[in-house]
Amino acid sequence: MTVDLKGKVIIFSAPSGAGKTTIIRRLLEAIPGLRFSVSATSRAPRGAEMHGQDYYFLSPDEFRKKVANGEFLEWEEVYTDKLYGTLKQEVENIRLSGNHVVFDVDVAGGLNIKRHFGNEAIAVFIMPPSIEELQKRLEARATDTPDVIAQRIAKAKYELSFAPNFDKVIINDNIEEAVQTTTAIIEHFLAKQ
Repeated sequence: MTVDLKGKVIIFSAPSGAGKTTIIRRLLEAIPGLRFSVSATSRAPRGAEMHGQDYYFLSPDEFRKKVANGEFLEWEEVYTDKLYGTLKQEVENIRLSGNHVVFDVDVAGGLNIKRHFGNEAIAVFIMPPSIEELQKRLEARATDTPDVIAQRIAKAKYELSFAPNFDKVIINDNIEEAVQTTTAIIEHFLAKQ
């Protein structure tokens, strides 16, 4: 008799600046057996981001070759020549090791992954308290130009319309409360058979 030890799938989506990365980092520290799925992107690294740790940084051509070879679970061209996606092999390696996969993906990718894995997955949307607060957070982190921030705010307004399609929506107006709420939700999901 073989026991299926495949891990579960935990999907996080949010507008840029909503606090999703902070929440994910804290979850990875708090809950054993969670492994972050490193996404691939065709954008350049920001700040101290490292290949293979934060993203797999690929050229647009390399990315498109992998798409053509069917190597992605999901992918999207978010902005012109700015592609993001999840490599199938990355996910399978984590799940087959008995660990649970944590995704940080855009809303379309998150919903596609949820559809693919069904009840083996939970999709969580991290929502900022307001668009105004989101803009303040993006400006405070000082990693993007005003034009890029304007693009992110426009995209955020669109992304917020997808929140009702997620299993859980968490409003991050206080990071400590958002982390506690998210941790409880994920622990409950992982405990279910």
